[in-house]
Amino acid sequence: MIPRECRRLAEVDFPIAAVSKHAVAEQSARRGHPKGLHKWWARRPLASSRAMLLALLLPDPADEHCPDEFRAEVRRRLVEVPQPAPWHFTLRSEETEHEGLRRVLLGFIADFAAWGNASRPAFLKAARALVTAAYGEDRPQVVDPFAGGGSIPLEALRLGCDATATDLNPVACLILKTMLEDLPRARPDLASEVRRVGEAIREEVRLELADLYPPDPDGSIPIAYLWARTVRCESPACGAEIPLLRSMWLSQKGGRRSALRPIVQRRGESPPKIEFEIFRPGDAKKVGQGTVRLARATCLACSDALPPDRVRSQLASQRGGADAVFNGGGRRCAGARLTAVLVAGAGESSRRFREPCDRDYTAVRRAQDLLLNDRAGSDVKEQIDLPLEPLPPIGTLGFRVQRYGMLRWRDIFTARQSIALIRFCAHVKKVRSDDVRTILALRIGTMADGNCSLSRWESTAAAPINLFARGAVQTVWDFCESTPVSRTRGVFLSGIDAVASIVEKSRMPTAGQVQQADAAAHPLPDHSAAVWFTDPPYYDAIPYSDLSDFFLVWLRRAAPGHPLLRDPFDSDNILSPKTREAVQDRTRIDDGRPKDREWFEDKMAQAFSEGRRVLRDDGVGGVVFAHKTTEGWEALLAGMIRGGWTITASWPIATEMVQRLRARDSAALATSVHLVCRPRPEEAGVGDWEDIRRQLPARVSDWMKHLQSEGIRGADLVFACIGPALEIFSRYRAVETVDGTEIELRQYLERVWDTVGQAALQRVLGDAGGTRGDLEEDARLTALFLWTMQSSESEGSGAAENGADGSRRTAPGPYSLPFDVVRRFAQPMGIDLDAWTGRTIETEKGVVRLLPVARRSEQIFGGAAAEASEPWGDGEQVAEQLALDMDWHRKTEAADYRRNAPVLGPDARIRSEKATTLDRVHAAMLLQSGGRSQALRTLLTEETARGPEFLRLANALSALYPRGSEEKRLLDAMLLAVPR
Repeated sequence: MIPRECRRLAEVDFPIAAVSKHAVAEQSARRGHPKGLHKWWARRPLASSRAMLLALLLPDPADEHCPDEFRAEVRRRLVEVPQPAPWHFTLRSEETEHEGLRRVLLGFIADFAAWGNASRPAFLKAARALVTAAYGEDRPQVVDPFAGGGSIPLEALRLGCDATATDLNPVACLILKTMLEDLPRARPDLASEVRRVGEAIREEVRLELADLYPPDPDGSIPIAYLWARTVRCESPACGAEIPLLRSMWLSQKGGRRSALRPIVQRRGESPPKIEFEIFRPGDAKKVGQGTVRLARATCLACSDALPPDRVRSQLASQRGGADAVFNGGGRRCAGARLTAVLVAGAGESSRRFREPCDRDYTAVRRAQDLLLNDRAGSDVKEQIDLPLEPLPPIGTLGFRVQRYGMLRWRDIFTARQSIALIRFCAHVKKVRSDDVRTILALRIGTMADGNCSLSRWESTAAAPINLFARGAVQTVWDFCESTPVSRTRGVFLSGIDAVASIVEKSRMPTAGQVQQADAAAHPLPDHSAAVWFTDPPYYDAIPYSDLSDFFLVWLRRAAPGHPLLRDPFDSDNILSPKTREAVQDRTRIDDGRPKDREWFEDKMAQAFSEGRRVLRDDGVGGVVFAHKTTEGWEALLAGMIRGGWTITASWPIATEMVQRLRARDSAALATSVHLVCRPRPEEAGVGDWEDIRRQLPARVSDWMKHLQSEGIRGADLVFACIGPALEIFSRYRAVETVDGTEIELRQYLERVWDTVGQAALQRVLGDAGGTRGDLEEDARLTALFLWTMQSSESEGSGAAENGADGSRRTAPGPYSLPFDVVRRFAQPMGIDLDAWTGRTIETEKGVVRLLPVARRSEQIFGGAAAEASEPWGDGEQVAEQLALDMDWHRKTEAADYRRNAPVLGPDARIRSEKATTLDRVHAAMLLQSGGRSQALRTLLTEETARGPEFLRLANALSALYPRGSEEKRLLDAMLLAVPR
C-alpha cells in the first residue's frame, strides 16, 4: 500500500504536452468511441481522464516514501520487459535510478493516453499491474460524484479499479448505467442483437411511414428536406412572404455545388410571390445573399427590412413556424416552406437536389392529420403521445427559442418528425431485452438531436448538423428534416452500427456502480475511496438539467417506467431535477434561497466536504475545471477550501479543438485545468499573511516558466497558475495578518491576479515595463490583453459563425476577452478600464474588444486623417461574402485598414503632444498601412532618438499579435524600416 506521506505522481510532474496532443486528437475519433453512445455536454476526453487518473493512483518513484515493491514493478513492466513492447524506455546514465523511473512512468502515461492504445492488451496489462503493485489485491475505489458523460469512471474501470459514479440527472444516469454496468458485463451476442433488432425496427417503421416519405416517380429516395420558416413583409405596397434563409447555398462541395436562385413573380394586385430554382453556380459571386441576419429579415420582392421584434412576433403566432400551414383545399398557404429536397438514386454519386413539389406537401399534411387524429384509426390514437412538457422559462441560460413561440418540447419538432419519433418509441418500448431496449432508446435521443426543426443544414459539408453541436437550444431560420430511411447523421439506423461497435469494445475487468444521487449527500460510507476525481459543474456555464430535458421527454416514452428516468426528490416533477442541481441560476429557488453565487459556493462546499468524508486518509483528489470567468473559478475554489481541501498541483491539459463552435466567443478554455488536492489535516494551523505574500511571486514565476515550456499560453496559463498559488494559501485553515485580521480568499486571489499580471508583463515588456515604470497604462493593458488572449493551441482564432438565432454574424474575433477576465488583471495593476474605453478598447455585452489600430487614425492624427478616397466596398455586403471564406477574419481585418488608411502628407504629425508610446507605435503602423514612407521615416527617426521604449513595445506587440494578422504584418514591416 502507498504510505500516506508518499506523493502521488500527479503532485510532482505530468506529461502535459503529450497528453494534450492525444486529448485533442481524440476529439475527432468516431467509430467505437464511447461518446457515440449518447450526447452529454462538456464530456472530458478519455485521454486526459485516463492519464490524470493513472497519475493520481500511482506513487512517485522518486519520493523517499515510495514502496520499493512498486519501483521494482515499474522497472519490470516498463524497462525490463521480456519481449518487445509498444513503448521503449531505458534509464539514462546521468539520472539517479529513482528519477529515471519517474521519467519512464511519465513516458508510459503519455503513450497510454493515445486513443489507439486505450484497448491494446500490452498497455492494459502493464497499467493494471502497476495499479495492483501500488494497492495490492484490494482494488482501489475511484469515486466521481458529478459523473455526467462518464469519462472518469470508465477509465477507472479500464485501469482495473472499482468505480462508483453518481449524478443527479436522469439522462446522465442512464448513460452511465449503460456504459459502466450493462456494457462491461454484456453477453457476447449483445452487439449483433442490437444490430438485428435495430434493423428490424427501422424496417417496420419504414413501412408504417411509407406514405409520409414517398419515393419519387423515378425511384429516387428523398433523404433530406430543406425547410425555411417564413414571415410576411409588412410593407403596405408588398405583403410578400419572406422565406428566412441564412444563405442561398445548398452545397459548396467540389463538383456538387448547388444553390438557390430566387424568382419574384408579380401577379396584379396580389402580393408578390417568391419562388426558387436550383442551379449549379460556376462562380460564387452569382449566389445571392441570405434573407435574414440577426433576426432582421429582408424582403426579396421590395427589399424592405422587417425588424427583429416583428420577425419574433410573427413566428410566435406560428408556435415557432416549423410546420407548414394548409388551406381548406389542402394547399400550403403559410408557415414553413420547402426550399429543396435532397434525393438519392442507386449510388452515393447519384445524390442531387430537386425543387419541392405538391407530392412533398401532401405527405406533410398527412402527418399533420395523423397528429390531429382526423384520419387515424384507434390503434394509432393510442400511440400519439406528443411531448407536451414545458420548456424552461424565458431567460433560462442556453435557451433562446421561447420568444419565437416555442413553449413546449413538441414545438421544436415538425408534425412529421414527431410522428417518426413516436413510432420509433412505440417499437423500442416493445423490445423484451432490457439492455437492448436501453441502447435503442438512447439512439432515439440521438435521432431527435439530429432530426428536429433546430437541426441546421451545413452547405459547406452538404450535411445536416445536429442541434447540440452547441450547448444551447437556439432558433435556426432554415432547417433540415432527414428521412427515417436514410443513413445520414441524426437518423435512427445511421448510428446503430457505431453503437454496436462501442458494445464490442466495452469489455472491462469489472462493472462499475451507478446511483442517482446528490453530490452534497453522497451515498458512500466514510473513508471508502482511494481517489475522489470529478469534473464539477462550471458555475453558470451549462444548464445541464434544462438541456437534458430535450432527451428525457423521448427517453421516457421509449423506456417508460425506467427507475432512473425520474426525479428521486419530487415525484410530481416529470422532468429532470432542477432545485438541487449544482448550477448557478438566480431564477430558481432552493429552500427559500435563490441559486446565486453564495448558494453555489455553499453547494460546492457541501459536495467537497462529502468528498473529504468518503476519501481515505491516504487518498488523493482531482478536480477538473475549464471555465474562463474568475467568478466561476472563485466560487469553485471557495467551495474546495471551505470543504477542507488543500491544492497540491495544477495541470492544464488541452482538451478542446480550436475549430470547435464554442471556441471563439465563449467562456470555455482551450485547456481544462486539473487540480490535484488532498484533505487538509484537522491540525492545520493559521498561516502568516506576510510570509505567504513573500512566497507567491517566486511560486507563480517558476510555474509560469514550466508551463510555457510545455506550450501553455495566455488565459490557459493565467488560470493554471491559480493552482500552485492556492497551494500556499489552502494548506492553512485560515490566513491572518499580524493584527489577527483574517484574509479572505477573494483578497488573496486579487493578489494572485496582480502577481500573474506582473510576471506576464515582465516577460513580454521587460523589467521596466513590467513594474509600471516607463510604459504607460495603455501599453500595459494592450500587452496583457494580447498575452491573455493567446491560446495553448494557436496564436489566435476567429471566424464567422451562426448567431444565437441562427443568423450569420461576426464572431468577436481574435482581439476579444470576457470583461471579467480583463477587469481581474487590470484592476490590481491600477489600470483604469474606463479611461481607455473608446481609446484602445470597447466593451459590449460582457466582452471587451481591443480596438483595431485602423479605427484609431482619427484619434491619433485628428483632421489630418480621412477615409481613403476609394472605399473598399459596402461593409455589410463584403462581410457576408467573406464569411464564406476560411480566411474571413484576415481579409476583413485587412479591409478595415484599407478603408481607414489615413490620407497624410509627408509632413503629417501626431495630433496630441501627450501621445503615449502605444499611440506612437499605432501611428507608425497607420503610416505603414497608408504607404506614407516619408512620414514614417520621420516618426521612426524621432522615436529612436527619444529612447528605447518605442522599439521595445513594438517588438513585444509583434510577438504577441496572432501570426498572419494584419496588425503583426504592419508591425513587422514597420520595424524593417527602423533606422539602423
